[in-house]
Amino acid sequence: MFNWEGVTEFVAVAEAGSFTAASKRLGISTAQVSRQISALENRLATKLFYRTTRKVSVTDAGQIYYQHCRQVLDGLEEAERALGHLQTTPRGKLKITAPTTFGENKVVPLLNDFIAQYPELEVECRLTNQKVDLVDAGFDLAIRLGKLEDSSMIAKRLGSRRQFVCASHAYLSVRGEPHLLSELDHHNCLKGTLAYWRFQEKDQERNIRINGNFSCNSGKALLDAALKGLGIVQLPDYYVRQHIKRGQLIPLLQNFQPSDEGIWALYPHNRHLSPKVRLLVDHLSKHLG
Repeated sequence: MFNWEGVTEFVAVAEAGSFTAASKRLGISTAQVSRQISALENRLATKLFYRTTRKVSVTDAGQIYYQHCRQVLDGLEEAERALGHLQTTPRGKLKITAPTTFGENKVVPLLNDFIAQYPELEVECRLTNQKVDLVDAGFDLAIRLGKLEDSSMIAKRLGSRRQFVCASHAYLSVRGEPHLLSELDHHNCLKGTLAYWRFQEKDQERNIRINGNFSCNSGKALLDAALKGLGIVQLPDYYVRQHIKRGQLIPLLQNFQPSDEGIWALYPHNRHLSPKVRLLVDHLSKHLG
């Protein structure tokens, strides 16, 4: 039969980052935590932590062991939830990542509402435009936009976003309004991280290379440039919708509007989807949909 001694203490130290914090979390002494983990390392004949006077870090072998232990403990948590109030009151650590601007504008406000509803959760949210490895970094959930490339992930569509090409009255009064995709060659196009814009023409997706005198990896910066009449921009709806409603930006080339892009929740195919993650996915789907 499997020996559980030291496993709970190991997971607590791996997640808390120190023996002292883990002992407070478990309600036992630091010495007891240390003894249990030393016994576990001896039993496994494997070093699980690098210990210095300043910090504790997980070894490569310890990281592998942690991923498996975390899955087992998540499964035990779900078994308890099936028996009682934990099914409706999620608790424990929840780690999520999302794109920076979309996360700030859309995901984080909804995440904060979710935390207010379930205050026993301990949530870590990392906003980055980098495609982090969910398994290696220990994330429970990732929010991704657009086309998905990683087939090793399970994906649930939460909603969609729409791209708009638009410009200010000030710009259009000087340069005129383009009516064909080919006319973009004669306009100053404000560039993001890609050298092309997406369009739909006769049911076919087209990528049109654009040129301009300003490029930036920030949607807010491109929006500001468009509002100040510097050029034409293509941005998702959550950047420009209010400005279009106020008449500050004019939508262009609407006959070539690209198809809506997906907003996705991703999690590893071999990662157990705990009730707390499922509840968060449902919460996001309800509001982003």
